[in-house]
Amino acid sequence: MWQELESALNEFEKLELQKVIDFEAFSRIAITHHSTSIEGNTLTLEETTLLLTQGITSRGKPLSEHNMVKDHYEALAFCLENAAAKVVLTPVFLKQLNALVNKNTEQVRNTALGVCDDTKGDFRPGNVSAGATYFVNFNKVVSMAEELCEKLQAKIYTATTNREIYQLSFDAHYYLVSILPWFDGIGRASRLLMNFIQAYHGKPLSMVFIEDKAAYIKSLNDTRAVDDLDIFRNFLCGQHIKYLRQEIGKFQKKDNGISFLF
Repeated sequence: MWQELESALNEFEKLELQKVIDFEAFSRIAITHHSTSIEGNTLTLEETTLLLTQGITSRGKPLSEHNMVKDHYEALAFCLENAAAKVVLTPVFLKQLNALVNKNTEQVRNTALGVCDDTKGDFRPGNVSAGATYFVNFNKVVSMAEELCEKLQAKIYTATTNREIYQLSFDAHYYLVSILPWFDGIGRASRLLMNFIQAYHGKPLSMVFIEDKAAYIKSLNDTRAVDDLDIFRNFLCGQHIKYLRQEIGKFQKKDNGISFLF
């Protein structure tokens, strides 16, 4: 799996796809589309593109879905700008990231244990579960977020090979979503943290494809069930290979020219 990723990255870099006009812009739009779609957003890739490039909304689609897309796009830009500036990972950074994800779509929650403002990235003052999974007790969230940031920051300096960089980014994704520091926006924020680490090292960004959502959730659950990170790492490695091969194929297809049908 990792050898195949290495091969795809080498081919991608040789083609210099990241230097193609508008490639980065399209990449950001595609990442935003797939990430928000995983969370239930119904805007198509075409509708997402029109919204983000021309401000055109889609008739019949809720305002909240348009806001979710725009919020994610801004949060991704925030990630990439901070990655380029080599900012230090801290719980404050994580809160800023989640606040942007929830900027125009979430709420202030009055819980029995205190007020939680999603739009400020407040950590959850309460316990949560999903199916058979119980997540970290709320009173441990702050300390675990601090520990995660410290460990990621230490490794982000020493990761040099493609495998080390991508494995670190995949692990960051898994651990943040497993701590589940917020009531909402956790999936989007975790995928963006993955992108932050990749961008920090100047690598092509990963995405999780909407059509593979079921396999994505299964990989998370299976990883937790047997405590084997390689399950999740291999899934995300496969997703990145799929993305790279897809883009390489589209780029090479242009050399075939146009088939005139009249």
